[in-house]
Amino acid sequence: MKSQDIAVLLKLISLQQRENKSENYASSDEDDPYSMRSLGASLGISKSEINNSINRSLNSGLARREWDSSHPIVNRKALFKFILNGLKYVFPVKPGALARGLPTGFAAPVLQEKILSAGEDIFIWPDANGSHKGQAIAPLYKNIPLAAQQDANLYDYLAIIDAIRLGNPREVKIASELLENKLFADD
Repeated sequence: MKSQDIAVLLKLISLQQRENKSENYASSDEDDPYSMRSLGASLGISKSEINNSINRSLNSGLARREWDSSHPIVNRKALFKFILNGLKYVFPVKPGALARGLPTGFAAPVLQEKILSAGEDIFIWPDANGSHKGQAIAPLYKNIPLAAQQDANLYDYLAIIDAIRLGNPREVKIASELLENKLFADD
């Protein structure tokens, strides 16, 4: 498993949730958001890496193929358990130097009013176009800031995951409850 696999799985969930909200959703082969080309473009990952990522997720049981469309469908329960119990050990995060970037973790809009930061510095993903100054943390993969800016729901998921990776038990509890509510909102 690679760190970008988590982002691919969360992007698939974001697409599925958008599809479930839109009753008039229809996709042609040219603009299929589940295609390797579309997923790659939206995440800043090559088509071959998207394919490899989906295959790793299928092999690990974190995803399965939908019968009628053959789109990958995320096993949300398994992903949720992995995020809560293993993510911070498999992909640890260590705050770095001050930089400009996109707020994540407790400083992201999805968590800003739920958890108050004890320090002055927020956590950010380094991004040259970022408007916030804070302690840099390495995102799960290098193009996360770009992907997050293109998909607000994906941004929420990734920021919550960083809160789980960075937080103390109280913050982790709040972030994990929010993640559970978001992941299973359309079930």
